[in-house]
Amino acid sequence: MYIESIELSNYRNYEELAVRFDSGTNIIFGDNAQGKTNILESLYLCGTTKSHRGSKDKDIIRFDCDESHIKMFVNKNDISQRIDIHLKKSKTKGIAINGVPVKKSSDLFGLVNIIFFSPEDLFIIKNGPSERRRFIDMELCQLNKIYLYNLSKYNKILEQRNRLLKDIAFTNDKSLLDTLDIWDMQIADYGSRIIEERQKFTDEINQIIYGIHRKLTDGIENLKVKYEPNVRGEGFYEKLKSNREKDLIVKSTTSGPHRDDIGFYLNDIDVRKFGSQGQQRTCALSLKLSEIEIVSNMIHDIPVLLLDDVLSELDKKRQNQLINCLKGIQTIITCTGLDEFVESKLSVSKVYKVVKGKIIEDSIQEGAK
Repeated sequence: MYIESIELSNYRNYEELAVRFDSGTNIIFGDNAQGKTNILESLYLCGTTKSHRGSKDKDIIRFDCDESHIKMFVNKNDISQRIDIHLKKSKTKGIAINGVPVKKSSDLFGLVNIIFFSPEDLFIIKNGPSERRRFIDMELCQLNKIYLYNLSKYNKILEQRNRLLKDIAFTNDKSLLDTLDIWDMQIADYGSRIIEERQKFTDEINQIIYGIHRKLTDGIENLKVKYEPNVRGEGFYEKLKSNREKDLIVKSTTSGPHRDDIGFYLNDIDVRKFGSQGQQRTCALSLKLSEIEIVSNMIHDIPVLLLDDVLSELDKKRQNQLINCLKGIQTIITCTGLDEFVESKLSVSKVYKVVKGKIIEDSIQEGAK
């Protein structure tokens, strides 16, 4: 699969934009704050219905405008398919596939698989558990519509249970306690399914990431990834009941997959706590490279890779390791300059320059051809 083109209207700093991409390597360069990342964000949004930044729809729409449109063409199995996203300030976004509106965002998932890699991802190991949960959720939601459904149901029930805990605490209405059982059974049901899928996905990561990290570190470091669930699925309901008094005190659900984490261990040492910054960044790079292989194996196709100014954050060795993985995969890269590509072995197909919300096709020196 590959992205053929994107058209934007009143999106972020773009009044109008139209770009055609090559199925190989595409570079978008320009100074900071010109709108390069906004283009990648629009591509990711068309594949997942969400901004990689976590931005709300109203914040994406161009200033002083009420609506924004995105139109993306994707080539899958030699068939061109169109995705339309209509963002509105005061209403739910509209989504259409090949001109036919879809009622649920989940209907879009799987049409195009996109892996987004930004400088922030290099800190996924160092940052808190919520970042690592978000990583595994976003990938599983693209690959597994059942997981997306279960996660959506779980989050809604979790919100309702938390609201009920607050109501009980503020009203002191003990009769409401009996209704907690209803929510506990549902949250345990959907939560157990989430835990099971996260375990499977982490096991798959572990099988692939070991070899990738050995290669990145010249065979010096052995990396293991461990899923660290807050509670096991088979004991979830009992855990909710035993924690009920605590939950009522803090007015929140203290156990469940919303508190899970993923551990990274180098030679059995926890990289999150004791790894150097260089080790943490290398582990993060290994994780993203593993993601490409896992997705390819699961969908029997090659995903699209978006790199947002990542190469400048890596040393030469890790740059080369990443570049070696780009062969045969459509890659759209943003950067501030072209110097890092001139002497590389990366075959560049198209180059675009962005200046103040305008984009023009450019050229790159012969060394990067």
